[in-house]
Amino acid sequence: MAIKKLFEIEKKPHKGLMAFEWAVMAYLVFTLLLIVITYTKLQAPGAMIWGRVQVVISTLALWGVYRMIPCRLTMMFRVALQLILLSWWYPDTFEINRIFPNLDHVFAGYEQQLFHCQPALLFSQKISNPVFSELMHLGYASYYPLIALVIFYYFWYRYQEFLRVAFILLASFMLYYVIFVLLPVTGPQYYYLAAGVEQIAQGNLPNIGDFFATHSESLTTPGWQDGFFYQCVASAHDAGERPTAAFPSSHVGITTILLLLAWHARNKKLLYALLPFYVLMCMATVYIQAHYAIDVIGGWVSAFAIYAILFFLSKKFV
Repeated sequence: MAIKKLFEIEKKPHKGLMAFEWAVMAYLVFTLLLIVITYTKLQAPGAMIWGRVQVVISTLALWGVYRMIPCRLTMMFRVALQLILLSWWYPDTFEINRIFPNLDHVFAGYEQQLFHCQPALLFSQKISNPVFSELMHLGYASYYPLIALVIFYYFWYRYQEFLRVAFILLASFMLYYVIFVLLPVTGPQYYYLAAGVEQIAQGNLPNIGDFFATHSESLTTPGWQDGFFYQCVASAHDAGERPTAAFPSSHVGITTILLLLAWHARNKKLLYALLPFYVLMCMATVYIQAHYAIDVIGGWVSAFAIYAILFFLSKKFV
């Protein structure tokens, strides 16, 4: 793509909101209704509502910029805004699901039945090598760069499908967030601490009820603490992680969808660039105790289902 095409005025600019923006707005309305219904149980419902107002205002503002200057660059700004806002939507899921009884004992129980142990508890203990630790944290830290890489590839080299990819990715995130809101599973790093690591090691998986309505403490991330990528993951965890969003693993789900998009593009270089980080990602989610192993399996299954549905819908609405 020549640089001048970024500023080239489109002959038939899109008039309304795009499909990827409607996906975000649908999630916004869904969660707004939940906030209204559960208003008295939430800790800061007013701030949550005001945050949604700001999302609408920001979306409409960039729509207005695009209408004044309808080109590829301003369209990219519209997509970039919604991608950036994912970091706001993610912790917001915790503000709603914390009012529901925690279900970690159920999913940790499934884990115990399937593997006869807790892989997330044992993985980092069995392999504590600093190099392996850094590889695991590199895989986990690659999550957003991989998303940016696929978005950039389609924007720069396959712009005719750029809006389809934006819709598939953003709608996928919104669907995962719906699940996280309605399914309060925090993952090993939170549940193991709340239940007691010794209890977990003995196979005792207590029901902790509404513990996370008032607590958000987690275990220290396992691995080589002096590692660069360890520090990257730990800093990101401290900045935005909450006891939410364990099942299914959206990290695994979204990166699986990225692989499917690379396969759709028939671009071997892109596929091979993603693949090693994808493998590391799937392992890392369990290694750093962000997810149970069944969350990874759930990520695989949900990714193929979501991709198939959204790819079909993109033919009709994008």
